[in-house]
Amino acid sequence: MAHTATDPTAALAFAQANQDAALEELKAFLRIPSISTLPDHSSDVHRAAEFLAAELLRIGMQHVEVIDTPGHPLVYADHLHAPGTPTVLCYGHFDVQPPDPLEEWLSPPFEPEVRNGNIYARGAVDDKGQLWMHVKALEALLQQDATLPVNVRLIAEGEEEVGGEQIAAFLRAHPERLKADVAVVSDTDMFAPGLPTLCVGLRGMIYTEIEVKGARTDLHSGMYGGAAPNPFVALAQILSGLKDAEGHISIPGLYDSVERPSAAELKAWRSLPFDEAEYLAHEVGSTELTGEAEYTVLERLWSRPTLDVHGVMGGFTGAGAKTVIPAKATAKVSLRLVPGMTPADTFDKLKSYVAAITPKGTTAEVRLIHSGDPVVIGTENPFVAAATQAMKEVFGKDTVFVRGGGSIPIVGDFERNLGIPTLLMGFGLPDDNLHAPNEKFNVANFYAGIESLVRFLTLAGLLSVPHPSEMQTEL
Repeated sequence: MAHTATDPTAALAFAQANQDAALEELKAFLRIPSISTLPDHSSDVHRAAEFLAAELLRIGMQHVEVIDTPGHPLVYADHLHAPGTPTVLCYGHFDVQPPDPLEEWLSPPFEPEVRNGNIYARGAVDDKGQLWMHVKALEALLQQDATLPVNVRLIAEGEEEVGGEQIAAFLRAHPERLKADVAVVSDTDMFAPGLPTLCVGLRGMIYTEIEVKGARTDLHSGMYGGAAPNPFVALAQILSGLKDAEGHISIPGLYDSVERPSAAELKAWRSLPFDEAEYLAHEVGSTELTGEAEYTVLERLWSRPTLDVHGVMGGFTGAGAKTVIPAKATAKVSLRLVPGMTPADTFDKLKSYVAAITPKGTTAEVRLIHSGDPVVIGTENPFVAAATQAMKEVFGKDTVFVRGGGSIPIVGDFERNLGIPTLLMGFGLPDDNLHAPNEKFNVANFYAGIESLVRFLTLAGLLSVPHPSEMQTEL
């Protein structure tokens, strides 16, 4: 059965008339330092949840709730008054990465500043700004006639940046509360300015710690150096043994299950407006690119597994000198996974290989911190068509399909637990400095994202639902 969608004209006019207000509200949201990985900021994460919930309630969403968890909170809301239309699950996160190093910011990370057409702040694009687009799109549609063209559930979390364990547990325990036909996530980038983009694949990951121990306690390097094992040296040897000089991961069997992209997908990637020299100069900023030379840069970023070291801890790191052989040393190491790989199998292979190459006199423990599955999303569904049409109406160009090198663990959870596709409909740009100093979000893209979401939700209201979601009116 087809449905008559609400004309979005009035909603779009409302959104445009209230652009300045939306930007000021986003600034207030960004001023909350909701850093999920730092215990001292747990109250700020909760404050961000309350801020979001209050706005959802104000704009007319229903069953708004801040859901406490053993970790950081979730925020839920719904509006389920469009019988016979699809149910769209909107997702975002309101936690952010630490802003360090602070000295590299041109303006304070939690004092949003607009300059050169961008808003600069931690969380501007990842993901408070893009989550706020969803809120403002819903507001514009609700102000039109107090209803929506589709049924909508919204779930937002406060610990995406630390693995998303609580939302995954909530989804497993209460799948009926998030029952939907499609999920929409705005936490990705456009491939280039002005080029509407849907991300149809994400790498998974395992994030680990490798701890190497030597002697029972720290030792004097003059008295014991040359006889006692040094965990830092052993750790360096382990880390250097994980990859070869050409960028190949040395873990036996790691590549055995890797699935290659299709010929059509590779052809589409080659047609994208990608300039390797510009990417090197303006995004990476190093002297040259590294990695598996037999693959293109986009293949390395989107369809090949990676291994990276994020930090090394132990021993003496203060000013001056202390001649100590540390008793232990630790490194944080992650692997990005591609289709065909699983977190459990990859972790087992990493543990076995680390054990095999650990130098004598030391022991190594590999601990799993968090993980997520790789995802490839099919494009042959009507929601993809609605999204591409919506973005073409805004940007005047056909949508390109890309993969993302990063990981959004909840996407795999939506597929496994709800059995629904996810639209990765992001409006960031490649140079937005995610997780780095001077994170930004293009203000014009913020407004275009609101318009695109208004148009998408309106078009989705025209779609037939083969098996309509069971509407929930009481929680």
